[in-house]
Amino acid sequence: MSGPITLNVGGKLYTTSLKTLTRYPESMLGLMFNGALPTSKDQQGNYFIDRDGKIFRHILNFLRTSHLDLPVGFQELELLNREADFFQIKPLLEALQTVKSPITEIKKNVMLNIIHDSRLHNVGTYTVKIVNVQVFSTSFALLKHLDSKFYYVFNGDNLSAGTNLGDQKFISLEWVESNGTRMERHYVMQNWKSLYVSPSHLQIKNLAMFVQQIIKIAVDGGFLLHSIPSVSSDPVILHFSQY
Repeated sequence: MSGPITLNVGGKLYTTSLKTLTRYPESMLGLMFNGALPTSKDQQGNYFIDRDGKIFRHILNFLRTSHLDLPVGFQELELLNREADFFQIKPLLEALQTVKSPITEIKKNVMLNIIHDSRLHNVGTYTVKIVNVQVFSTSFALLKHLDSKFYYVFNGDNLSAGTNLGDQKFISLEWVESNGTRMERHYVMQNWKSLYVSPSHLQIKNLAMFVQQIIKIAVDGGFLLHSIPSVSSDPVILHFSQY
C-alpha cells in the first residue's frame, strides 16, 4: 500500500495515503491499516467502512493536519463526536471538547405569549384594577419554571399561585393592583389577591412589572431575550433562545 488508498465510507469515496490513515497508530484506522484489524473491500476493490460518509471528511482532514478546522455555522458536532469516538481518534476527541457549535450553544428558539386584560372596580372613592394574564410558551420547561416563582398574598397569608400544569400549556394568574394596606379588608371581601414574585418577594404592581419579572426569571434560567416587547400590545410576545 505504497500508493494512494481509496476508501468507500458509507458510499462516499475518499483517496488518501497510508501515512495519513496511520497517523494515530492506536486509532481504529491505524490498527486497520497496520494489519492489526481486518478490513473489507467493495466490488471495485475500495476499502469499505460502513460509517457516515459525509462527516468522514472532517475525520480525514484532522488525520492530514492534526488540526480541527470546521466550517462556519457547523451544526453536526454531536455526530462528529460520535464518529471520532467510533474511530477512537483520541486527539480529535480532545479537540472537540473545546468546540461549541451553534446547535449546542443555542438549543432552540422559544416563544412566550402573555395574553392580558383588566377591569376596574370602584370601592368607595377608590378605583382598583384587577389584572388577568394567561402565559403560553413553546417551552414547557420555561412555563413550569415560571409557574413556581409567583405567589399570592391574601388576608395576610402567602398562597401558591401554581397552576399544577400537568398537560396544561399555559399559566393563568389574576391579581389586584394594590393601592395600599388600607384597602386590604375590601380585597378580602371581594376575594382579591396581591401577586408577588420569589425569591425577591417583590409585589407585582402592574402588567409592565409582571413582564419585567418574567424576563428576569427567564434570563436567570439560561434564556436569551431577543427583543424588548411592547407591553401595550395584546398579546405581549417574547422571543428567547435557550442555551
